[in-house]
Amino acid sequence: MDLQPIGDDTSLLLVDDDEPFLRRLAKAMEKRGFSVETADSVAAGKAIATARPPAYAVVDLRLEDGSGLDVVETLRNRRPESRIVVLTGYGAIATAVAAVKIGATDYLSKPADAADVMNALLTPKGALPPAPENPMSADRVRWEHIQRVYELCDRNVSETARRLNMHRRTLQRILAKRSPR
Repeated sequence: MDLQPIGDDTSLLLVDDDEPFLRRLAKAMEKRGFSVETADSVAAGKAIATARPPAYAVVDLRLEDGSGLDVVETLRNRRPESRIVVLTGYGAIATAVAAVKIGATDYLSKPADAADVMNALLTPKGALPPAPENPMSADRVRWEHIQRVYELCDRNVSETARRLNMHRRTLQRILAKRSPR
């Protein structure tokens, strides 16, 4: 599938609170021809979106000071034609639907590389983006979900096990292992 050209306005806003990931993605997107501006919080992202609304944006869903959807909403109000991709480490259908309803062009699960982001940003309207070359395994998706619930329960094993309808000892064994690939 052919991607559309970047265009005359190459401005790209990256909003993520994972500093190393943000730096790597910014450098990779600059090499691909974008003029990148970064923010590490909802407040900084909204400030940039208000002052200098970019043509493209990549916004993490969960940030330290709130939801990335607030940045998406601000950007959509300031520049309706901008193409926005929402990134998240915890992909769920409900959050994907919320992101698209609020104005995101696409929704990607981490770990996403610069090629995935580029495909999502430049896929023509109405066309489906290509399937990822190496999607997360089912074991990895399960592990990510367990980790998310564990963090939401303030790292309380008993509460996490109860919410996941899982035996506490089984959960402890899963948490003790390394993450699957």
